[in-house]
Amino acid sequence: MRIATFQRAGLATVAAVALASAGLFTAGSAGAAAPDTATFAAHHMTTHAGTATTSGNPLAYGGGNVVTSPTVYIVYWGSQWGSGSITNDPAGEAPLQLSFFQHAYGSGDTWSNSQTQYCQGVATGTTDCGTAGTHVGHPAANPVAGTWLDSGVKAPGKPGSAAIAAEAQRAAAHFGVSGDNVQIIVDAPHGVVPQGFKTSYCAWHDHTTVNGADLPYTNMPYVADAGSGCGANFVATGSSGVNGASEGVTIVGGHEYAETLTDPAPSSGWTDSSGSETGDKCAWVSSGQGASSIISLNGTNYAVQSLWSNNFNNNAGGCVTSYTSASNQS
Repeated sequence: MRIATFQRAGLATVAAVALASAGLFTAGSAGAAAPDTATFAAHHMTTHAGTATTSGNPLAYGGGNVVTSPTVYIVYWGSQWGSGSITNDPAGEAPLQLSFFQHAYGSGDTWSNSQTQYCQGVATGTTDCGTAGTHVGHPAANPVAGTWLDSGVKAPGKPGSAAIAAEAQRAAAHFGVSGDNVQIIVDAPHGVVPQGFKTSYCAWHDHTTVNGADLPYTNMPYVADAGSGCGANFVATGSSGVNGASEGVTIVGGHEYAETLTDPAPSSGWTDSSGSETGDKCAWVSSGQGASSIISLNGTNYAVQSLWSNNFNNNAGGCVTSYTSASNQS
């Protein structure tokens, strides 16, 4: 869903960070054509316009699919990122985002593991899967299957949802993938402002189709351009090594990833009675249970928000940042 921006002034400047995994980045060809587009209603992480609130209203199953084998593909949209390699990334978003997803797996990731309690193949309206159905999957290893620098096109200065969906399809064609277990993340370059970014949302996820198959994707603007409006310095970093100015990359990106896991074709998966998804219910919590925090994913620290757990606190529900099992979460 939309993750809202903060109504706080200021934009921190971050020194550029070299790509740590340059071997994964390849330039795209100019001739690739996008398949026909079919778009749906996106869920957005909206702007933070006040005090975050959570409720005990549980997520309920809507009858659609969940992501049973998460696989992430990232496309760096447009020649504005650079040609041949990424050279225009003043906040170092590309390597930070890539590192975050590369570390979200196995027993070293007790953060996104909370989403494995949700499932598909049970009765509509179910709020507790137990051992029934097919559950959201948790990667045993690095879930990033590919990245692509699509420098064969120039990203529009203010792209709308149709253009973003078309780029997701273009990336799917490049990678040769589709289906609900795929998440295409469309990264807009610095200076590009997708319609509504910074004023009403920080990012959103949706789905489209490729050759008749479903394709979940995320519109991921260059969140550092929104500064504190999209998470910069939201969490105190202390001695964690996390750069406060770029915290929004993982807070916002993690929000959309978790919601794609549980609701890849909005809103047919897991939402509450008001339409909120797992990330929405816990967005921008600054203190108390479920406050956004610095966590370790397989030994590396990142800023994240909490995620909604139906079975927290004896099934009363709540926002958690760590989940080993239904009886061991916080």
